[in-house]
Amino acid sequence: MKIKPQFTALLTYLPAKDGVKITPVSSGYRPQIKFPFDLEMYTGMQNFIGTDLVFPGDTVTAEIALLKSDYVTGKIYEGLDFDFFEGENLIGHGVVTKIIDPALTDSEV
Repeated sequence: MKIKPQFTALLTYLPAKDGVKITPVSSGYRPQIKFPFDLEMYTGMQNFIGTDLVFPGDTVTAEIALLKSDYVTGKIYEGLDFDFFEGENLIGHGVVTKIIDPALTDSEV
């Protein structure tokens, strides 16, 4: 089953000296995403645009597919900042640049 992306985001991975991530990640990587409006963490599959491999310290655009998107319906919008983690360790920051699935912004769905 292929998961469709809900939004694109500009992702900035922390440099190896600042974060716990010291190895590159490839498209399909699934860190935990923390949005500022919720205490929950959401698994978000990152598919990088224009590259298959991202190193610590890199900034990249990616399509994001949330595995439990029903819980964020009506709360995601362009410009929303978020953090992403590997386990409990912060490994990067992101900002939503484009909504692909309009259901994310429609609280009536």
